[in-house]
Amino acid sequence: MGKRSVKSVFGGAGFYIALLLCVAAVGVAGYFVLFSGNSEEPVEPVGHPEPVEVNDPEPVDLEPSGQEAPPPDPVEEPDVVTVAQMPEVDIPAEQPRLTVKPVSGETVAAFSMEDLQYDKTMEDWRTHNGMDIEADKGTQVMAATAGTVDSVYDDPLLGTTVVLSHSGGYQTIYACLQGQPTVSAGDSVTTGQVIGCVGESAIAEAGAHLHFGVTREGVPIDPEEFLNQ
Repeated sequence: MGKRSVKSVFGGAGFYIALLLCVAAVGVAGYFVLFSGNSEEPVEPVGHPEPVEVNDPEPVDLEPSGQEAPPPDPVEEPDVVTVAQMPEVDIPAEQPRLTVKPVSGETVAAFSMEDLQYDKTMEDWRTHNGMDIEADKGTQVMAATAGTVDSVYDDPLLGTTVVLSHSGGYQTIYACLQGQPTVSAGDSVTTGQVIGCVGESAIAEAGAHLHFGVTREGVPIDPEEFLNQ
């Protein structure tokens, strides 16, 4: 075919056919370009997370295992604050009031339980648990204070003796009396009541006199402390 034939083909209906094929080719190419570029993987929609499976805890065996439970730890008790105790105080007993001197006279031998005194009658050195008041034989002896006659007896050294008991554990002793006192054991006496007479019955002490003593719970006490109050 010559040049004229080719020209006739593109110059007539063939031209339009060729143009249509070109348009179609461009459309197909654009389609592949458009859809081939969006190759990303699809994004999963956001929703609630899938539930996580939680394992149930193992059951606790509440039945006794046969072993004794360990004892609880001891609870420390708080320190007990003790109140300091007050020291015991020796409260003196009620002292009887001696309102009457048993006899009137001079003291010829004083009370002495620490220093030894020379006894002319016994010719030795000894203590003296009372006071000797000089008085004539037969002089009335009075109770120095009210009390109860505890005993009447003959002392081997001090002769005829009367003992009166008073409150507070005190006693008064009247010795070297005549042999027949005017009171007996168990009698109640008042202050100044006559209980006997001065004698010479004491073999350890010479002459007519009254041996007068005071004791507290059996312990000799200086009679001057009572007679001078």
